[in-house]
Amino acid sequence: MNIAIIPARGGSKRIPRKNIKNFCGKPMIAWSIEAAKTSGLFNHIIVSTDDAEIAEVATQWGANVPFMRPAELSDDYTGTTEVIAHATRWASDQGYDVDAVCCIYATAPFVQVEDLKRGRKALESGDWAYAFSVTEFATPIFRAFKQAADGGVEMFFPEHFSTRSQDLPTALHDAGQFYWGRPTAWIEGKRIFDRHSIPVVMPRWRVQDIDTQEDWERAEILAPIIMGTKI
Repeated sequence: MNIAIIPARGGSKRIPRKNIKNFCGKPMIAWSIEAAKTSGLFNHIIVSTDDAEIAEVATQWGANVPFMRPAELSDDYTGTTEVIAHATRWASDQGYDVDAVCCIYATAPFVQVEDLKRGRKALESGDWAYAFSVTEFATPIFRAFKQAADGGVEMFFPEHFSTRSQDLPTALHDAGQFYWGRPTAWIEGKRIFDRHSIPVVMPRWRVQDIDTQEDWERAEILAPIIMGTKI
């Protein structure tokens, strides 16, 4: 069986209560739950949370909250892999015969059913530990620079100042939507960004990480384009 796990702790700092804050007419987490349900891929859709209100909202929208996440996995320093490993171990303890576990972020309103299906297919395409959503950087990272202490700029890779963009490797980054993985990979804490993982490439215009208020406002602007009649 396949299970979806949506991590959603209550202690968001930069956007308070962002996991259940209204986004285009629904609690933010509802978009992820509905995508998982509509996909038909999952035998169980589990929300891992430490927060009673989030648990109530998640249940109202059709997810299961069979346990409350322990405090030691709910602070600002706990990584996603640890949270999914905890939920995967819980599923194993219940006797679930789990073939694949998909982490879907609660703040991924643009996640598409077809992309979730592509991710599952990608995981099955070889001996992969993970298959996860990525997109290309908008500009070449090898020509990036930073502001120095004296106010001027300096390149991270000065050797590429004169290199043509088309001659540089394509750089990818995490799209922050979903992460399919084998149960053993999650439980063993295997690193996602590694050679045993296969990327599922999303177009840049359908990707928006939501960590800050500016991110949220940009997502609201993009929503009518990406989600169309869904809102």
